[in-house]
Amino acid sequence: MAVEIKVPALGESVTEATVAKWLVKAGDKVAVDQPLCELETDKVTVEVNASVAGT
Repeated sequence: MAVEIKVPALGESVTEATVAKWLVKAGDKVAVDQPLCELETDKVTVEVNASVAGT
């Protein structure tokens, strides 16, 4: 079952972000709040965490 990954608020002036680095691979087990990827903008780099556990 696929789960949407919600991008955290990055600021009012930020209109796009790029996945800079995936921290897990397809098929890996993840826990709640485990970092999934790093998003990069022209101003900031943030980690996106899993909202639910799964594979």
